[in-house]
Amino acid sequence: MQPAPEPSPYPLIAATLVGALWLRLLALPEAIVPFNPDWVMLALIYWSLALPQRLGVGLAWIVGLWTDAATASLLGQHALVYAVAAFICVRFHARLRVFPLSQQMLLVLAFLLAAQLMTFCFQFLQGRSGLRWTYWLPSLTGTLAWPLVLTLCRRLKHRFLG
Repeated sequence: MQPAPEPSPYPLIAATLVGALWLRLLALPEAIVPFNPDWVMLALIYWSLALPQRLGVGLAWIVGLWTDAATASLLGQHALVYAVAAFICVRFHARLRVFPLSQQMLLVLAFLLAAQLMTFCFQFLQGRSGLRWTYWLPSLTGTLAWPLVLTLCRRLKHRFLG
């Protein structure tokens, strides 16, 4: 008797990325908007660490272009940031996965801050400056949300992929 084929992870990865983009685009009250992290980046970090052989730089680039289009950002802005983050996660996944949660949170903070810094540079080059301290809040809230994202995605992975 032949063993059952492994389920494809791509529908689950796509569902979590769609959900993450939905959270990113969710219409929130004005007072909460500065706290909304880059959920797509958090999901990409998780899948890059959990299934590095399945999620690579190319898929991260495509998801970034998709995010650029959905958020009306400069085309390629998120694509570049997501591709760099995915490259680092995939390249060093064996080391990064065994980090304790506190060190993973620092890594996530570094990725989110780098993404926001690059976004600020793109905005500055377009002549849109006017940075307020609240600009950096999504990096902090994304870091604090990492344990939730990690737990939720891990449970989904074990439930649907074994």
